[in-house]
Amino acid sequence: MTTSEQDRWSRVKGRLRSTVGEDVYTSWFARMDLEGVQDESVRLSVPTRFLKSWIQAHYAERVLSCWQAEMPEVHRIDLTVRTAVRPVAPPKEAPAPVEVRRAPAPELRSTATAPVSASHDALGGSPLDPRLTFASFVVGRSNTLAHAAARQVAEGRRGDPVMFNPLYIHAGVGLGKTHLLQAVTWAGNSGNERKVLYLTAEKFMYGFVAALKTQTALAFKEALRGIDVLVIDDLQFLQGKSTQAEFCHTLNALIDAGRQVVIAADRPPSDLESLDDRVRSRLAGGLVVEMGSLGEELRLGILKSRVAAARAHHATFDVPEEVLTYLARAITHNGRDLEGAINRLLAHSKLNNQPVTLEMAEREVRDLIRPSEPKRIKIEDIQRVVARQYNVSRSDLLSSRRTANVVRPRQVAMYLAKTLTLRSLPEIGRRFGGRDHTTVLHAVRKIEALVNKDTALSEEVESLKRQLQE
Repeated sequence: MTTSEQDRWSRVKGRLRSTVGEDVYTSWFARMDLEGVQDESVRLSVPTRFLKSWIQAHYAERVLSCWQAEMPEVHRIDLTVRTAVRPVAPPKEAPAPVEVRRAPAPELRSTATAPVSASHDALGGSPLDPRLTFASFVVGRSNTLAHAAARQVAEGRRGDPVMFNPLYIHAGVGLGKTHLLQAVTWAGNSGNERKVLYLTAEKFMYGFVAALKTQTALAFKEALRGIDVLVIDDLQFLQGKSTQAEFCHTLNALIDAGRQVVIAADRPPSDLESLDDRVRSRLAGGLVVEMGSLGEELRLGILKSRVAAARAHHATFDVPEEVLTYLARAITHNGRDLEGAINRLLAHSKLNNQPVTLEMAEREVRDLIRPSEPKRIKIEDIQRVVARQYNVSRSDLLSSRRTANVVRPRQVAMYLAKTLTLRSLPEIGRRFGGRDHTTVLHAVRKIEALVNKDTALSEEVESLKRQLQE
């Protein structure tokens, strides 16, 4: 870089600082470097992909204007992400230049062949699967409400009043949570009116930690709070006090500003024990919807949908009705197993050039047909069912209250935790408000003794066991 280029860069930075203000300049441009000037193009670099995406989306024209004030012949800004060790010369395979010309801001963001995915990627979102749309989502009795709520969110427009916020969807593995959340993102971004960002909890944590390391935490926060619809998947994996605090602040800021938040997890907000109480309270204040297990009719619908999707690429692929009926009855756990079954039949049929038969299906999917083993019961399930049975809250069970209407349900819950789970006494004590293992042992022995002589209590305990094992 020549001395004249350095002088020009210093003057451009001065113009930029006065244009956007000191705070914005420090957040976004303090770590931007000049790599070189060539003909009508200026090459700049930043340390992270996140900074590059944000500057391209929001400040590209402003940077260009500042350069044109110094060099009117400049018509393009090429922004790249530099590596930790700066090369002496530009790399042989440099990233494709991002051409910036005088145009309204929305046009600056619509340079990719797939505008929905490109705008989402520019915001630093998690990868999206193009197959996971509303068109491919099969609606049944167990997911009707969740689907309707998700469509309502996706079809909203900027400025519309938010009906329920946040929308919180919970369900077990393979029941369609991620499908619905990505469908909301695809549909919401397709109009190019709203910014919809899909993040896994892991990606949120990674983004926050990376922003702290690169001293761009303020920029990270501003970016998230500028989103119209924030979609967070697998919230149960959100860990770390500082990350949870930042998530709580972001959640509050978005909801208070009338922006939509959509969240999915494998359990209801009250059972997310690792989350701060304030976060759980805010989550529970929205619309909480459970997606239930897939009924046989819904499983059959999913199978037919997957066969139709496969036939779009393999026109001769066909699965007889009796095979679909067999699969719908035999594979009961989740939708991913159903999709796996169709993939196996397709592979076997194509590779061996054989039609799909019932005998082939029975042979190919036998490992997907799981025995009806006893349901794995979690302590959170026990606490929820016991609290409902005895008309107390789950927080009462975890509290230090010693009133009779709380002590007995707490002892019953501890007894069930010991007899229905593999958790140790110290672990059970910890999950009941940090109690000592001797307290749990006392409760277990107390209920064991009472069950043997109190018929009413014995029936209550058996009823609770049946509810938990259903």
